[in-house]
Order: sequence, then structure tokens, then C-alpha cells
Amino acid sequence: MKFEHCNYLGELELKNKDTPGCRLYELPDGQWVPSITSVTSFYNRQIFIDWRKRVGLEEANKITKRATARGTDFHEAAQAYLENRDLVWEDYLPATKFMFHHAAPYLDKINNIHAIERTLYSEYLGLAGRVDCIAEYEGELAVIDFKTSEKIKPEKWLENYFVQETFYAAAYYELTEIPVKKLITIMVTPGGEVKVFDKRNKGDYIKLLVRYIKEFVSNRTGTENVGE
Repeated sequence: MKFEHCNYLGELELKNKDTPGCRLYELPDGQWVPSITSVTSFYNRQIFIDWRKRVGLEEANKITKRATARGTDFHEAAQAYLENRDLVWEDYLPATKFMFHHAAPYLDKINNIHAIERTLYSEYLGLAGRVDCIAEYEGELAVIDFKTSEKIKPEKWLENYFVQETFYAAAYYELTEIPVKKLITIMVTPGGEVKVFDKRNKGDYIKLLVRYIKEFVSNRTGTENVGE
């Protein structure tokens, strides 16, 4: 399958830098703003603190390292596929080919791709981040997020994913005036199970996004001048 592409963002790219507990992006006006991932991670920090205590630091580090490698590898394969590049499976982890084989029918529902692995920002919200994909999914423009997981997670655990995707939808509209219709999360496990979460109630997640931002700002000293 050959995917069609269109670009409404031009050559947009932002510098970024990592600081303790926060990745920052430099906006075109020179202002440094936090990443959406830093904001969602901060809001959900206690969940991860409790999990690390429960499984133990050494085991938590092993699980995190394995999950990061698996997720990065799958993202790179999905990106290559959607960019109409040949997939050389020798370049990927053995499990990635298996997961990709099961996820491919869902990736094939994507077309008219507006962005893959592109930086977006919102001056209004004071945030930036890197979106997996913005494209039509089953004929409707969507923010599309690729997730790998040991097992399919319950939807009630995915609020931070939907909040992050809502930010990308808002930022894309701010930059292009093109509205995104829905949020799509494609989750795949090493066992080949795939689930698609389709969310259309962006208004609810905008309210949560504002809450996330307020908590992040109120708990970080000097956030107003975070890039200085």
C-alpha cells in the first residue's frame, strides 16, 4: 500500500533541551516551554513512584529499559512503513516484525498523512511536543498515537494518552487552522494483540489538559521563566 502525504506545517522544527524533570522546546519567538510529555508525566508521577516501589528499583529499571527499546523500535518501523520506505527487518528487534505483522491491518486504515514524527507547539497553551502521526484514519482526520505494551491496558488507565493527543490536536489547529476530528491510539502487545481506542470527546480532555498544566506550573518554581 502506498500512503499519500500532505504538508501544512512547512519546515517547522524546534530546538529542544533536557533539564532535570523536564524537556524544553524553544518557540520561534525565543521562549522556552515544557514538553507535553513532561507535563503528563508530572501529573501522573505518583503512579510511577508507587509502581517502582512495588516491583523494586532494579526490576523497574529493567522493565522500563525493555519497554522503551520495544516502543522505539516499533515506532521506527511504523514510521518507515507510513513513509513508503522498505522495511529491512534485520535492522529491527525480532519481536518488532511480529508486532508489526499484527498491527499492519490497522496501519492500513491510515491515509492522507499530514505529519509523522513532527514537532508541534501552542503559544496559547505554552507547550510543545512531538506527535507520532496526524492523518486520516478511516476517512477522518485524527491524531494517531502508536503504543506498545506487555498487555492491553484498560481504557481508564489511558487518560494521560488522550490528554497528550488532545494537546497535539489543539496545537495542530492553532498552527494550521485544520480541525482534527478524533484521537486514535493503536496499542499492540508482544503477543500480537491489537486494540484501537477511538476518542471523539476532545472537549473533556481539553479541561483535563488545563488541569494538568496548572498543576505542573504551580509545582515548579520559576516555571514562568522555565527556559532561563
